[in-house]
Amino acid sequence: MTTPLQVILAQPRGFCAGVVRAIDIVEKAIERYSAPVYVRHEIVHNRHVVDKLRRKGAVFVEDLTEIPPGAVTIFSAHGVARSVQEEARLRELPVLDATCPLVTKVHIQGRRYAKSGRTIVLIGHAGHVEVIGTMGQVDAPMHLVSTPEEVEALSIPVDTPIAYVTQTTLSVDDTRGVIMALHARFADVEGPDVSEICYATQNRQTAVRDLARVSDLLIVVGAANSSNSNRLREIGAEMGIPSYLVDDGDSVDPVWLDGVAAVGITAGASAPDELVDSVIAALRLLRPVRVSQLDGVEENVEFSLPAELRMPHATVAAAE
Repeated sequence: MTTPLQVILAQPRGFCAGVVRAIDIVEKAIERYSAPVYVRHEIVHNRHVVDKLRRKGAVFVEDLTEIPPGAVTIFSAHGVARSVQEEARLRELPVLDATCPLVTKVHIQGRRYAKSGRTIVLIGHAGHVEVIGTMGQVDAPMHLVSTPEEVEALSIPVDTPIAYVTQTTLSVDDTRGVIMALHARFADVEGPDVSEICYATQNRQTAVRDLARVSDLLIVVGAANSSNSNRLREIGAEMGIPSYLVDDGDSVDPVWLDGVAAVGITAGASAPDELVDSVIAALRLLRPVRVSQLDGVEENVEFSLPAELRMPHATVAAAE
């Protein structure tokens, strides 16, 4: 008789409150204002989520010029630059902003630091849509770094007052080395308190470390363009176990299971639980499976919807 494969689920995993809110905004906008509604950029970085919303009537675009006059417009959870907000205002597009409140908080912090005269350093990944939005939200030059080596290469005098903000999909562990390098190089450094880091990023990374300690193999469910999902896979690899990022159960390779007794499964913050279920179903086709879940943080964070979607019969105002 084949020994059952132990499948251990991380806790927490999958959707965070910012992603839940963003998806709710699109779905409720379609219900209230009828399809199509237009979403600038993927609402979250997950093909399955985007395709499901597309089937309901969401149209995803990369540029506001692709949106017809007067059409309901939604900004993605990653946030946008002020130039995008201004373009929407000039075109009088009715806008619902699905920017994650924790991303908005980073924008506010950056503007506050700039107003106080500090030089701003953004810790994040070049080209990430959240980083592009954040750099476009602060009316001051921002220096982007992702490693301690890049801190050393900054062409800023060491006596310059510095302030840093961070991409929300980076955890305390991800940013620790860069923050230490900033303090080592500059005499006057300010930044947000550790408690202000994105709770979902930190919780999922802590959970995957716990998971890796009791697993022979790690499967992370998430999109290839999802920063937080990629980081979860990297953590598993750093902890010495084979670690793979998959879109869904169709991506599972039977070869991975050779000599494996326990598989750990987690999911990035934009991956729905149904995709985790599809991975478990794929494993069941290969081996008998016994599923359990690690103890972990129970998340109960909720973010409110925009007022237009909370109030009966409210219309979306044109961007101001």
